[in-house]
Amino acid sequence: MMKFLYQHRFMLFCLGVLWLKTYIVSTLTFQLTMNQVLEAIVFAVNPLAFLLVIFSLGLLLKAKYQRPYYFIVSLILTVVLYSNAVYYREFSDIITLPMLVMSGNAGDLSTSVFELITWYDVFFFVDLFIIGYIMVKKPEFFTVNKAPFRNSKSKYAIIAVVAATIVFAGQIDTTDHRTHSFNRDHAIKSLGVYNFYIYDAFIHMTTNSQTVFADREDWETIQAHIDKYAAEPNPQFTGAAEDMNVVMVSLESVESFVINETVNGEEITPFLNELIEDSFYFENIYDQAGQGKTSDAEFMMSNSLYPLGRGAVFHTHDENIYTPLPRALKETGYHTTSFHANVDTFYNRNVMYPHLGFKDHYELDDYEITDENSVGWGLKDIDFVKQSMEYIREIPEPFYATMLTLTNHFPYELDPEDHYIKPYDSESDIVNRYFPTVRYTDEAMRILFDEMKEAGLYENTMFVLYGDHYGIAESHYEDLSDYLGYEVTDDESVKLDRVPVIIHIPGMEEEAKIFDTVGGHIDVMPTLINLLGLPEENHVMFGRDLLSEERDDFAVQRDGSLITDEVIYTKETCFNASNGDILSVENCIEAFERGENELFYSDKVIYGDLLRFPN
Repeated sequence: MMKFLYQHRFMLFCLGVLWLKTYIVSTLTFQLTMNQVLEAIVFAVNPLAFLLVIFSLGLLLKAKYQRPYYFIVSLILTVVLYSNAVYYREFSDIITLPMLVMSGNAGDLSTSVFELITWYDVFFFVDLFIIGYIMVKKPEFFTVNKAPFRNSKSKYAIIAVVAATIVFAGQIDTTDHRTHSFNRDHAIKSLGVYNFYIYDAFIHMTTNSQTVFADREDWETIQAHIDKYAAEPNPQFTGAAEDMNVVMVSLESVESFVINETVNGEEITPFLNELIEDSFYFENIYDQAGQGKTSDAEFMMSNSLYPLGRGAVFHTHDENIYTPLPRALKETGYHTTSFHANVDTFYNRNVMYPHLGFKDHYELDDYEITDENSVGWGLKDIDFVKQSMEYIREIPEPFYATMLTLTNHFPYELDPEDHYIKPYDSESDIVNRYFPTVRYTDEAMRILFDEMKEAGLYENTMFVLYGDHYGIAESHYEDLSDYLGYEVTDDESVKLDRVPVIIHIPGMEEEAKIFDTVGGHIDVMPTLINLLGLPEENHVMFGRDLLSEERDDFAVQRDGSLITDEVIYTKETCFNASNGDILSVENCIEAFERGENELFYSDKVIYGDLLRFPN
């Protein structure tokens, strides 16, 4: 063994450095909860299994090829590590293989990416300069020698056994295995960041094959689950908005904590606060979007199916059969259209919108965009509303129109002359800039309503405004807690995922009410189906009418976190929803298993394209 160590010092040096770097970066980057010493040990040694295999393959090469091989391997794995570290800073998640399909959107994401890069990121690559120097100078100490398989079978066997043992150790689960089925953090802990991609590739292949093997019989258990938790729509509101126009607005990154609050003594959302007084306002709606973010929220609003845990449905399953709301309205005579001042290929919307039933959609080329009226991700919301209204005035009634706002998008940039309130004052520029951009979007909504009134469209239009996903990432919660006035613990972190949902129906101001029912994006479509008087049986929906008096309080997020009126389960911990006390996990098991089934069955519908089978 000592001879082996002496003959392959360069390989061992590269392996050791990358292992150490992987452990340090993973520990500092990924917000993982280690409940036991064994978990911490497994997490530390997991990367070694993959590294042993990938580096030992280099021993089969001639000596002159080994140095560049180890450098290239170190470079590739460093890029993988760094990419995930940067992505995790904003999204508290890691990159999955389906996200590579979305790489064509990278140009649109440049503003966000550059905001996430920091000066100290150079330390990610310091070791590569050292390895590169050794590769070029070839000092005698860093030996390289070929190790033919036929002469070194015992050494390769030892490497294989050690790697297999490490992988096996990662699968010894001392926690309750029922409580992390959709949790990628658990996969990172038990597999390591590199082995995760082998696992992800396996998942990718198996899920892609589900369409081939799916059949109509798969529906029985899914339908039984849907029926078990079904809630009768509220008959009091059935058809309350029948034949009315519908304007649905996605409020980019707007969270509920800004509603009815102030910063520097000024209201953050004065118009929305005023609107809520005459509307149905749902204050406990939780963000259920996955890696597809805004497109996932659109998917839920149109289908009442959960988005996938990996990638974006708009990209991965754009040819599936669905039972969407826009198509149902189109078939009843509505003119269906969408407005989004970005390229229509972004998140594959040019394909998905027609498939969902939109007759037409307005995108980047349909707007006049200049340096003066754009910022960050594109056209400012006020200009977006004004230019969109020129088209809306010409749309035949009744119409169903969706609008995606952009200004309040990370990294929340806005010209000072467009500030209606001053930025917050904290150590985080992201937190500081968030409040003025939310306020700007709020003002855009005021203008939308004013222009709808001027166009004579307001009285016959139902307005649906919703926050599409969270705005402030967990990495900024320490600074956000200064504004909130309390520490953001794990359960409070989940509560910060609440997004506003406002349904405003002119003429129903007397029925206006604030609802505290716990729900999610998935529940909005069934609510609208009832309000519009459409037959519910024409749709397969996992959500339930938010106005129903029979519904229970429940929401599950894409990472498996769940919320009821009694408990919150997240990061393998069960909390009392009222006071934040930590409870035995047994108190959350029933709700967790329901949430697990929700996600599993919805995924099964999408992966198997089950709606192609007549029910």
